[in-house]
Amino acid sequence: MSISFTKVLQSNVTKYTLTSLVVLFMLVLLAIYSVLRLSMPSLNTSFNSQDITAPVTIERDELGTAIISASNRLDASYALGYALGYAHSQDRFFQMDLLRRNAAGELAEIFGEKALERDKNRRFHQLRKRAQMIFDGLTTKEKQTLRVYTKGVNAALKAQTLSSFEYLLTQSSPQPWHETDSLLVIFSMYLDLQGNTIKRDMALTQIKQTFGPDMLAFLTQTSHHQAALDDSQIPYFDGDIPTLEPQLLAQANSSTITAPLEVGSNNWAVTGELTKSGRAMLSDDMHLSFAVPIIWYRAQLNYPSISDAKTNNVPNNTNPSAQITGVSLPGAPAIVVGSNGKLAWGFTNSYVDTADWVEIDANTEIALEYEPIKLPSSEVMHTVQVSEYGPVKTVNDKNYALSWVAHQDYAVNMGLIELEQTTTVDQAMALASSIGIPAQNMLLADSQGNAGWKIAGALPSRSNPANVAQTATEVQTQAWQQPQPNVPSVINPLSHRIWTANSRVLSTHDLAQFGDGGYALGARATQIRDRLHEQEQFTETDFFNLQLDNQARFLQPWQQYLLNLLSQQPKRFAEDVKFINQWGDCACADSVGYSLVKHFRAAMIDQSFAPIETNLTSQGSSLAVIKRYLETPMWQLINQQPKSWLPKQFQSWDEFAISAYKQAKTALLKQHSQDNQLADLRWGEVNKLDIKHPFSKQMPLLSHWLDMPAAQGYGDSFMPAVQGASFGASQRFIVQPGNEQDAIMSIPGGQSGHPLSPYYRSGYQQYVNNQATPLLPQTIEHTLTIKPR
Repeated sequence: MSISFTKVLQSNVTKYTLTSLVVLFMLVLLAIYSVLRLSMPSLNTSFNSQDITAPVTIERDELGTAIISASNRLDASYALGYALGYAHSQDRFFQMDLLRRNAAGELAEIFGEKALERDKNRRFHQLRKRAQMIFDGLTTKEKQTLRVYTKGVNAALKAQTLSSFEYLLTQSSPQPWHETDSLLVIFSMYLDLQGNTIKRDMALTQIKQTFGPDMLAFLTQTSHHQAALDDSQIPYFDGDIPTLEPQLLAQANSSTITAPLEVGSNNWAVTGELTKSGRAMLSDDMHLSFAVPIIWYRAQLNYPSISDAKTNNVPNNTNPSAQITGVSLPGAPAIVVGSNGKLAWGFTNSYVDTADWVEIDANTEIALEYEPIKLPSSEVMHTVQVSEYGPVKTVNDKNYALSWVAHQDYAVNMGLIELEQTTTVDQAMALASSIGIPAQNMLLADSQGNAGWKIAGALPSRSNPANVAQTATEVQTQAWQQPQPNVPSVINPLSHRIWTANSRVLSTHDLAQFGDGGYALGARATQIRDRLHEQEQFTETDFFNLQLDNQARFLQPWQQYLLNLLSQQPKRFAEDVKFINQWGDCACADSVGYSLVKHFRAAMIDQSFAPIETNLTSQGSSLAVIKRYLETPMWQLINQQPKSWLPKQFQSWDEFAISAYKQAKTALLKQHSQDNQLADLRWGEVNKLDIKHPFSKQMPLLSHWLDMPAAQGYGDSFMPAVQGASFGASQRFIVQPGNEQDAIMSIPGGQSGHPLSPYYRSGYQQYVNNQATPLLPQTIEHTLTIKPR
């Protein structure tokens, strides 16, 4: 009887405990939800500000697009920055904070010692100090733009009832925005877009020093995928394959050469000759790493034009003379890619050479400068070595100084804003060289039917770019301090078509002056060029289909090579051959064969160049930054099959290649199949799109609330439809200026960085379903009004 009572008592206690825990858990969830609600920005409100003289409105449509209207020209230059800054700060302040801290090397102040090494690497460039120096030298108009933008950011920050959840989780506080922080945001793009150029030149220097100039020439030979606008061709490598020393083969480790993401983009345009309307048409999709929130922010700016202001012909809010629609970068007061109804513009990373290492000797004076790095509860003093050529680092007991365009006082400005009031391709071309951004292939289209290309952004005047370190006598110090005034351009070519995709766009003549900063292989550009020549008339739908083109033209030789290899053992590889034969010739979600071919190629490159990679790794370097270059020498090895490059455990190159395939397949099955079934290796699963919030990577329990839903992979590298697990087209933009009602702007993520916002995932499903989302704002859902005090 007592035992039975005890069991009942224990059972009741257990039930009580479980009930209490559930209640406690629900209370915690309710508390978290309440805190998050308090940090939500108000989208329907009105308040007064002493910084404007007429009302400014910020409307939000169903995607959360910030539609900003200023009522008169006096307020346009003042309130425009204020309104845009307010919207950026409401939706994305933590993202803005990370961008400025990333460039300045100030992440450890929030994230502690785990961010310290990254901060030290960033302090090498001393960008906080440079941003202040550049701000001091800006024009009065540019300073005013940054000041009013900053006031808008800080006004929205001050209006928050509670800091956003990111600050609560990191136990930190948001610091006010400063005028120079917007310049740091642009510097952060320099680090993303040109950082690999710096690493590449140092790796090539080490290859030359270790293996000699013949090996350097072999590894960096010209790709057969050349698509310059003038069709000029760089001569192909005609040297012999260098002999690989036996000790290098013996010391080689089997490891993956992890290539950096090919940060870049696609864009192309056709003149009005090839559209029904007679307007030129532009396509632009910028390839960047994906995170939550996505990097770009939808915005439309409405304000009187300069001509209206001069004549006092001031339109009302519903009929502005200047309407600019596109995407902005949170932290900077400009539309990065967009259209104003008469002119549209888009960018791809140019990959011209914007950095050189200089080998310095004991005669070069080196000064020490101190950079204090804050931690949450302490401070670390970091030392930077500085010379007349730039900051100094030591590699293999040698000192090298970095001359980089980002270190120059013309690297950053607010010139991009001038495109908003520009109406023709010719006018935009004249602005290109004065825009302070990382050097980009700027593609232009106007409503009069003109299309053009020019490199826009900061370029040095030096005329001797180098892929390996220069000596102090070779560097053109004075030329580095002056921007390049003469930049090549193309307007309305005879073919009526223009394309860029991070490979060489320049003629071979101009290449000698502007150099190679790590051009893409060229396969994407070649496929885009060829597709453009398949039609004589284009619509927005045609351009969108080209953005989604995932045909595997680049991998076709690899598929045939692999089939020939596996056919030597037809019974053993019967299932493999079936899937590879039925690969669909595309990076399609249901293609098993594509996964097998793709990873076979990667394994062949990794294992063939392992001896060189092993040696470079021991020196703190890698082939990773030039991995895309290895395609052409890899085929030369396959075709000539030199014995000195064949690992000793194999009798033939075919045996070596089959072994590489088997290892690639085994690794794929281990990662993607529980039952060791080839059918599980569908490309959509192997290359699944999985866009995560930075915090969910450290706290997986938050993944459901913070991350975008995972989606089947579509596309890959070396084709127009670029996509990786967390990389790809960060926006898909298509427009005929003056025909914006049919224009497209698809983005893989929402406007807001707040997980409870209805705009947190807005537009994402349309993107992953390959649906064309409109550029222009749709139904208005919220209105915020700022009134003069």
